[in-house]
Amino acid sequence: MSDQQPVSMSADEQQAFAEEVFERARQGDAGMLRRLLEKGLPSNLRNHKGDTLLMLASYHGHLDAVRVLLEHGADPLLANDNGQLPVAGAAFKGNLEMVRLLVEHGGDADAAAGDGRTALMMAAMFNRLAIVDYLLEQGADPTRRDARGADALASALTMGATETAARLRALAD
Repeated sequence: MSDQQPVSMSADEQQAFAEEVFERARQGDAGMLRRLLEKGLPSNLRNHKGDTLLMLASYHGHLDAVRVLLEHGADPLLANDNGQLPVAGAAFKGNLEMVRLLVEHGGDADAAAGDGRTALMMAAMFNRLAIVDYLLEQGADPTRRDARGADALASALTMGATETAARLRALAD
């Protein structure tokens, strides 16, 4: 029998704790996240915007923190309240290593956000050629359309991303 009694926290203390946990994910504190997860912190915990710890760590480029979260069961297919997925955020930021890590751990290379945008569209818009190539290799569909009817090529053209537009045009030919 343990001598320890359960710790009870007020609502304000619980809120402050939760905010600190999400800040640890934003800052990429892999060690602290590992300790908290091992003590029972839910790996798919969400904040008031629906962002998971994984979404925040991946968006901010923290590979070690993302690895820890994935090892503890974080779901790379959970979208936030805006329908955004971690892999699309990593593509937007131009982080190929993060995109690879997420896809290798169950993130769908062709998954769409609530508005129909895929990671491929995000990468195409911002001229992220290496990410475009990787996502295509992983089965991303360049002809898939978002809610406005735009595909990856149209997304690239809209944003003036000439290199990715040329690559996507060559695929279509």
